[in-house]
Amino acid sequence: MGTTKDLSRGIFIRHNGQLCRVVDYQHTMPGKGGAFYQVKMKNAVTGKSNDHRFRSGETIDIVRVEEKEMQFLYKEGTNLMLMDTDTYEQFALNEELLGDSAQFIKEEMMLRVFLDEGNPIMADAPNHVILEITYSEPGIKGDTANNPLKPATLETGAIVQVPLFVNQGDKIKVDTRTGEYVERAK
Repeated sequence: MGTTKDLSRGIFIRHNGQLCRVVDYQHTMPGKGGAFYQVKMKNAVTGKSNDHRFRSGETIDIVRVEEKEMQFLYKEGTNLMLMDTDTYEQFALNEELLGDSAQFIKEEMMLRVFLDEGNPIMADAPNHVILEITYSEPGIKGDTANNPLKPATLETGAIVQVPLFVNQGDKIKVDTRTGEYVERAK
């Protein structure tokens, strides 16, 4: 147990029986009434965001969550099979817990996994990944007005918008948080 003064971004708390990760918080001292913390949380199981207002000094249930690097082995249905590279133990993790970034991961990629009492509850993909373009229409010469983009299919099956000069077979860097093209990889 802790109090609201122990709040920080990234910690896990149990709120209304649900495990949540603190995304952001703000301490406010209004002219009238008591001080409070406005906390934005993300449910670790469902991924839904919610806001809650805690009174200053209110007790909160802080949960100690273990963080480990695990290797993505393969996909089985809607589950991602992960391996702890230290113990070679394998875990199944629902791909919904990874969010939209699940479409950019490929075999042997390392993921950050959060464990609660030995069970995986949440995972984060690397912020940037380098993937090969498997299909892309050729760019049209002279079409350079307003920085045009074209769709490109990546080796994982994801489709991203890329500049016209990027071609099939090129490797590109993609931001997994936004799904946007960053640059051509060297």
